[in-house]
Amino acid sequence: VNTIAQVTLWTNAFGTVFSARCLPVSPFFSSLSKVSDGLDLRPKYNGILHCMRTIWRQEGLRGLYQGVTPNIWGAGASWGLYFFFYNAIKAYKQEGNQGDLRASQHLISAAQAGALTLCITNPIWVTKTQLVLQYDAGVDQSKKQYRGMVDALVKIFRQEGIPGLYRGFLPGLLGTSHGALQFMAYEELKKKYNKHRSLPLDNSFEYITMAGFSKIFAVSATYPYQVVRARLQDQHNNYMGMVDVIRRTWRNEGIYGFYKGMIPNIIKVTPACCITFAVYETVSHFLM
Repeated sequence: VNTIAQVTLWTNAFGTVFSARCLPVSPFFSSLSKVSDGLDLRPKYNGILHCMRTIWRQEGLRGLYQGVTPNIWGAGASWGLYFFFYNAIKAYKQEGNQGDLRASQHLISAAQAGALTLCITNPIWVTKTQLVLQYDAGVDQSKKQYRGMVDALVKIFRQEGIPGLYRGFLPGLLGTSHGALQFMAYEELKKKYNKHRSLPLDNSFEYITMAGFSKIFAVSATYPYQVVRARLQDQHNNYMGMVDVIRRTWRNEGIYGFYKGMIPNIIKVTPACCITFAVYETVSHFLM
């Protein structure tokens, strides 16, 4: 467990740094794309480059980093906790078992790790979503609802209680399938590749390639839950629950509505994921 904790610490640190470096505008644009449902108050952009130019002109560099604090805390905590729980669960299942885990066991281990991680980090993601969706805050400071992450957490808790901090928890729980599919695909790709070469993976490029393919596969397969979750967490709209979001999105936007913002999301998460996995594997080999 001590070794797992060390690997988790290093992965957490590097995952946080690289998530922050990959951050400018993409969290805002991807969050806006997910909740873009035709409301007049929402900004209209013709793509991510137009979004960047507009925000730079209106709000400067600070606007491009709106929501950076909860994103750093959320990414760091999520990566660290996920790897910790996933490896602890795998180690438990492998006790007395000399062979490799099956794909289904990787899938279940990753889903369990995702559920445990979500229970701890959901309030951070609610805060991030609501911070980046303060549309007029950069232009008119008087319209700024939250001053920062802590202020948002306190105000959401005072106004809505615990349920407010766990908005979107149910679709998020269903969304543990994202991490489960990603880790299953990653482990299976590694296993197949190692068997093909008769050698284990031995360089960062191979880790990055496997991580990239597994991430894109997982995002493509599970993206609709992220749209549903983001819309439940959006403070500008009121839904009766997950079923209401699905029904209204389907009625107003069709199947396309469930995939809004997927490309910016892939651009945002894939580089950080690849680097984090490469760091994780390198540190694991060094410490184990």
